[in-house]
Amino acid sequence: MSPVSDVAPGTRTTRRELAGLLSLTVIFGLLDVVICLNSQPTTGWAGPRADLVLQLVADVSVLGLRRFPKTVAVIAMAVGLATVLAAPGLLSPENPASPLILPRVTSVITIYLVRLESPRTAFALIGALAVIGSEPWAPSWEITPVGLLSTIGPPVVVLYLDARKQLLRSLRDRAERAEREKHLLAEQARFEERRRLAAEMHDVLTHGLSLMVLHAGALGVSSADPDVREAAEAIRARGTTALDELRDLVGVLNTTSAEPPRWASGRSPRPDGPEPLPDPATLVAESAAAGIPVALDVDGERSHLSPTVARTVHRIVQEALTNTRKHAAGAEVRVALRYRRDGAVVRVVNTPPRRTPDEVLAGSGSGLGLSSLRHRVELVGGTLEAGPTPDGGFRVAADLPAYVPTTESRPRTSRP
Repeated sequence: MSPVSDVAPGTRTTRRELAGLLSLTVIFGLLDVVICLNSQPTTGWAGPRADLVLQLVADVSVLGLRRFPKTVAVIAMAVGLATVLAAPGLLSPENPASPLILPRVTSVITIYLVRLESPRTAFALIGALAVIGSEPWAPSWEITPVGLLSTIGPPVVVLYLDARKQLLRSLRDRAERAEREKHLLAEQARFEERRRLAAEMHDVLTHGLSLMVLHAGALGVSSADPDVREAAEAIRARGTTALDELRDLVGVLNTTSAEPPRWASGRSPRPDGPEPLPDPATLVAESAAAGIPVALDVDGERSHLSPTVARTVHRIVQEALTNTRKHAAGAEVRVALRYRRDGAVVRVVNTPPRRTPDEVLAGSGSGLGLSSLRHRVELVGGTLEAGPTPDGGFRVAADLPAYVPTTESRPRTSRP
């Protein structure tokens, strides 16, 4: 069993501890004065108040209890032995008002012994004090129980409270550890579900999109009609873009490491050269062509972003403009893009609608656009906020990191 206090004896006493010891000295000194003055005086050469002098000596010694607990305990034992061995009435009244043989401050001394000394030293000194205070060689119902309680009782209470505190701390630590383990198990279950979804998406969607791109490319090569070739090229381009987004999404779902990839620019890890990043300016042009005025404010370079984050920025702007066309007919839109080396900031705000939205267009969506978009933003480590503005418009705000590590977007080594 270790001492209650982690501070070894002999260290410097702080002002707060000295103030506490001084308070104890004053309290027990006043108590001893009251008890001794209400007792019979002592007789003999030591004077009429020899008992009070001994008690006050023990009380004053408490001031050094923090640094010299063993010395103070020896002083208390010396006072008790002197009282026991002296002639009756010399150092204590023949009929004292208190049955205690040891100084009344002994209970404080035993508590400090348990707190500051090693168990072996503390128990040895407390045992010696208990023997002196209980007088086992002359047991008495008035002296023996009081002596045992005043010496053994306080340290037992202190040790019990310390053991209870350690038990509560252990139970709290176990509960916190169980909560952490529960959280880790839930995270592991979510990760396994994400891996399963990534595998299903990779096996099913990639196969179908790849066939679509191949057929569109073959149609563009074999057809003599320029319109057919143009349509086939558009299908092939859209299919290729969908494959890239699917590859990024599968990579994010299947990632197991938070370590950033070795590339930090907006270049694809493909060996055949850089992949052009989607430009939100094309979305702004499409909306303007559809009769929706859009103000675009761009600050920074998109080249700081990884392809995954760049496509996420594109999707945020696309979803916000689509919702504006559906639900805010005649509204003006402002798109603000801030590209930084440590991330991207996207803000899309539209004014209140100026006319009633088309019912067919407004009801054509699934209602899951923003929730799906928020999930995608969270997958790449960003945050998304969407909600109405005080003037009746709508605002979409997203903060994204510059890159996100994925198993699909790491550099690939060429095979021999």
